[in-house]
Parts: sequence; C-alpha cells; structure tokens
Amino acid sequence: MILRHQLNVLRRKSPKRPTFGIAGLYRLAPKVLGALAIVKPETVIKWHRAGFRSYWRWKSRHRGGRPTVAPEIRKLIREMSIANPLWGAPRIHGELLKLGVDIGQTSVAKYMVRRRHPPSQGWRTFIRNHADGIAAMDLFVVPTISFRLLYGLLIMGHGRRHILWFGVTAHPTAEWIANQVTEACGWEQVPRYLIRDRDGAYGEVFIRRLRSIGIRDRPTSPLRRECLDHVVVFSERHLCHLLLCYMKYYNGARTHLSLEKDAPVSRAVDRAGHIRCRPILGGLHHQYARI
Repeated sequence: MILRHQLNVLRRKSPKRPTFGIAGLYRLAPKVLGALAIVKPETVIKWHRAGFRSYWRWKSRHRGGRPTVAPEIRKLIREMSIANPLWGAPRIHGELLKLGVDIGQTSVAKYMVRRRHPPSQGWRTFIRNHADGIAAMDLFVVPTISFRLLYGLLIMGHGRRHILWFGVTAHPTAEWIANQVTEACGWEQVPRYLIRDRDGAYGEVFIRRLRSIGIRDRPTSPLRRECLDHVVVFSERHLCHLLLCYMKYYNGARTHLSLEKDAPVSRAVDRAGHIRCRPILGGLHHQYARI
C-alpha cells in the first residue's frame, strides 16, 4: 500500500513514466522496505510478551498486610485448639498474648482446628461504668454419681470477673444463702447490685439480709457454666474440690474479653522460655506458661 501510494504521488507530479522509483530502489537494496515499516511483526510480539510479564508481575506483587505466622506458632494454635475444645479464638488469643506471642485474633481463628459445632460462647462485656458495683450469684443443682443432689452457690464480682465465694450444701435454705453472701461481701465492701437467678430457695431472710447491707438484687437467669456440665460429681467433697480448682484457674489464669484478654488476677506476659502446658480439671482446660 505504501509503494502504491508513492507511485500515485509520482504519477501526479510527473506526466512521464518514472525511469527510477521505489521498485528500482528495492531491486538495488531489498532491505529498504524495513525503513518504511512503522512497526514490525516481531516488535508486536515482543510488546505482547513484555505486557504479559508485566501483567503477571503486577498480579503477583506483595500486597502488604500482616506478616506470615511462624510454623511453630501455627502448631501451638492447633495444639491449644485440640486440647481445649471449649475454647474459641478469643480465649486462645488471650493465652498467646500472655505468652508474648504477637498475633491477631483473626489469624488465630484461621489456624484453629475446624469443628462441626461453633466454639463456646464468651462472656458479654458489662457496662464498664457500673461493673465495679455489680456482683452475680448463681444457685445450681449438681447430681452426684449416686444420684444424690447437691447445691452449689457461686458469687462473682463483675469489676474484674473475680470469683468471690462458693459454697456447697445438701440442704439450701434462705438463712444459709444469706450467710454465704455475708461471708463473700462482708459488711463494708459490698456491691450495689446483685444479679441472681430465680430459685425458690431465696426467701425473706435472704431478702432482708441484702437490704440490711445495702444491696439491691436483680433476679435474672442462671449464669453459664463451663465446668460442671462436663464432669460427673461423686460427693460433696468432690464438688468442693472441683469448684476450688476451677476458682483458682478462673481467677488466676483464665483470660476474659472484658478485661482486654487478661485474667481477674492480672497475669504478667512471659516472653522468655519454652512453652509448657499444664492440664486443669483433668484436661478440661489447660494453662500455658513459659519456663
């Protein structure tokens, strides 16, 4: 097309037939047409290949975000998840923070063992401005291995999620419950509000005792448990032992969402040493520490 156009231009300018033109130049120098081509086919193919490499280099670029999790940390997360089936990502994340492992909660959830059922529900955060003045009490029934019924009473302060008191009896009375409240709170540092369940054992003696020490009660549903629903109680002594072990673990080791992943009795962060696991309540829960 270029040659034809140039010939037409020459014909218009010269009435005679050109004696020498592009055709003659081509006979003398066949490579002269290369100078007339704007883009060679090889150039188009080279551009396409370069664009292909640039595209996949852009697709494979580092997008930033969180750093990769070390294999030993991923292994520890899986071991914690397997050993503690009642723990969710917040609980495991809290333990890792106490071990000096800087990792996000979403990364913990990513490397946990997948189960058919969701993890246990965590505690909801109470209103911080009133948490120090609120305590909760739960009276629950525990059947023993001989089908004898025992009654446990648990009192917990919401300021630091601290278990204040627990009691066990085979014959709960309003007077016994009132004495337990007095032993737990005393007569000086008492909470302003007491959240309790609607058990029929609370009588007039109990209500009068609360009023006399300045506590206003708010009946509600029983507190959730993560201990007694998974064990078989043999006797009253065994129940006291279970509650005492759980109370020590709950106050000194268990992390809470409302406490910014800390325990009621604040735990220091360990960053040096090897991580060791100690079973609690026969392996129902575990405590992790560096030694």
